[in-house]
Amino acid sequence: MIETVLLYLALAVFAAGSVYRISAWFRHDIRSDTPPATPGARFGAALKGIAATVFSPKLFTLIRVFVMDVLLQIRLLQRSPYRWVMHICLYGGFMVLLLLHAMDGLITAKLFSNYQSTANPWVFIRDFAGLLVIVGVVMALRRRFFGAAPRPLTAKADTLLIAILAVVLLSGIVLKASKITSHTSYLDMVDVYAATFEEEELNALEAYWVDQYHVVSPNMTGPFEPETLEAGEELHEMACAECHARPNWAFTSFAVAKAGKRFALRLDALNFPGLMWWLHYLACMLGLAYVPFSKMFHFFTTPLSLMTNAVTDKHTASPLNLATKQMMELDACMHCGACSLACSVAVTVAEVPNALILPSEKIPAIRELAAGKPLTANRVRRLQQGLHLCTNCNHCTEACPAGIQLTDLWAAVKETVLQKGVPEFLLLSPLSVHRGVTAGAALDSDRYREPLETALGAVGGGRLTEFRQDPQPLAVPGSEKVFALAGQWMQPEAYAACYRCMTCTSACPVVRDNPDEAAKLGLLPHQIMYAVKLRQWDLIFDSRMLWDCVGCYQCQEQCPQSVQVADVLYVLKNQAISRAVAREFAGDRKGVQ
Repeated sequence: MIETVLLYLALAVFAAGSVYRISAWFRHDIRSDTPPATPGARFGAALKGIAATVFSPKLFTLIRVFVMDVLLQIRLLQRSPYRWVMHICLYGGFMVLLLLHAMDGLITAKLFSNYQSTANPWVFIRDFAGLLVIVGVVMALRRRFFGAAPRPLTAKADTLLIAILAVVLLSGIVLKASKITSHTSYLDMVDVYAATFEEEELNALEAYWVDQYHVVSPNMTGPFEPETLEAGEELHEMACAECHARPNWAFTSFAVAKAGKRFALRLDALNFPGLMWWLHYLACMLGLAYVPFSKMFHFFTTPLSLMTNAVTDKHTASPLNLATKQMMELDACMHCGACSLACSVAVTVAEVPNALILPSEKIPAIRELAAGKPLTANRVRRLQQGLHLCTNCNHCTEACPAGIQLTDLWAAVKETVLQKGVPEFLLLSPLSVHRGVTAGAALDSDRYREPLETALGAVGGGRLTEFRQDPQPLAVPGSEKVFALAGQWMQPEAYAACYRCMTCTSACPVVRDNPDEAAKLGLLPHQIMYAVKLRQWDLIFDSRMLWDCVGCYQCQEQCPQSVQVADVLYVLKNQAISRAVAREFAGDRKGVQ
């Protein structure tokens, strides 16, 4: 009775959690260009898109993707045979245990009329599937902690999930092992299948089970007479053989049973099999209830992501469906770290201690952002930096085994985060080019320029009047190296030889592209060198020339005095941004909604 109540309770939590998580796909949005729509409207658009796909030639694409990428995992095999074996062990073993063991009363018993959980092939299949999951977990742990860097961060939720999974698997193995040697379990079996036997027959049967099935009996031990074993075998064939496979078919549990055989009687006296059954059952129920709240939910969402992306054209699809698809993709992420391993800028983490530069670590932060959770300005800033350091090489998307269009995801979130009003100083560098190419055409001029003006305002406006030749490092990640460079390049010999011949200005392509350069650029390159001599930092940092510089080094190469013009400009930009970031970090006390 209690176990039935717990089962229905776990199923209710699973269903409620799944509905809530799926509804978030239609309630939340991470795009800034999605037309206003109710969750009902987005759900209707999704149904319309599904119908249009099912009743079209795209249906064959769905079937192909389901067979090749969902069932056979060919996409993963092509990228990494090791990860393919790992995932097949985890996914295949888990699904076999779920469908043929946990749900045997609903599925296996309906499909096979002679089904008995203690008979073959079910004993072997159950043990083999459990072993597959254990092998997959070991391979995953080896890859995560001993594989190539960078490895994904392990969150508390991941640790809890691993703990629940470990308890389920290990308790299942130990439960079966304790039943193999348990005399009490043997007597329970006799009460069901051999209750009509005489005492002499029961003794012969028990002797056979002690000798062949490794039951540890307090009443008898071997060796036994051949006649007794022969009589016991006949009784076994009559009453038990049809429903009970030999214990060695459950090879992992059988090994544990043999190892712990000397403790069997004491454990049996403590009702150890009963205690292990409850532990195993409760862990299974807890795991079932926890699935919608863990990354295990990707068992359902990853196949949806693979099939959806196979038939979705981002240029022709409904904006509402694109928003829903990207929310679903967040749930399809299994945090495997494949994207981070392929990322072109992952090495940056060694110099800039910001884990959100890694693609796999951005997903949890984006999920929080989409759910409307308050993020600290620090976390928003780090997410924004991770988004803008992306070089759009598309390696992460190609590596993702869930088929998530990660590059499109970064582009969508990038504009959304910029609307938070946190200055993004990478917009002042060539890394902003991709935003101008992709998002600039889709945004009105004011909305496009506002984040750029915010960043310029944070570093300019005469706010950095404490600039010194060799300033003390501030508590900003990576700032120590910036200030070390400043000490090297901002010595007088780096710029003192300038006599304002304007060669650098004449060679500058930015100046040539701005006919009205004085009004648009502020100080020109030769004027910036002179302003450095005069320590006019407010004029320098307000100058658009400093931030429009493309780093082509024409000014420095053409300088007749070998003034390090481009290097000085780089140091000035880094100093200004480091000071602005330090000020932002120092004032980071509130959340950003």
